[in-house]
Amino acid sequence: QVQLVESGGGSVQAGGSLRLSCAVAGATSRRNYVGWFRQAPGKEREGVAAMGTGAGTSVYADSVKGRFTISQDTAKNNMYLQMNSLKPEDTAIYYCAADPYIAGGRWLRDTEYRYWGQGTQVTVSS
Repeated sequence: QVQLVESGGGSVQAGGSLRLSCAVAGATSRRNYVGWFRQAPGKEREGVAAMGTGAGTSVYADSVKGRFTISQDTAKNNMYLQMNSLKPEDTAIYYCAADPYIAGGRWLRDTEYRYWGQGTQVTVSS
């Protein structure tokens, strides 16, 4: 089993920054791939950023490229999403997720992930 707990959400004005954290526990072999997803009211959940924890390779949704950065600490017990230049359309509940294996090209698909956190709210006002 893998447990994930998000923190760091909140309210910020457009143009501001937030850093989300995800505390990850459980066998490292069960969380080789980690990602951040978000779901806005009335919309489907979408992939924001993901990475392979071994090589540290990352991928991003076009909507956040250049603004968001996914990272992990050296012990791989915490995952982060640094969000800069926030826009009102970034308002959503943000979730972290993990899975033992995800094929290339599918890292931003929520259906590929087995383990999920409970989510943290991010609100960006104009």
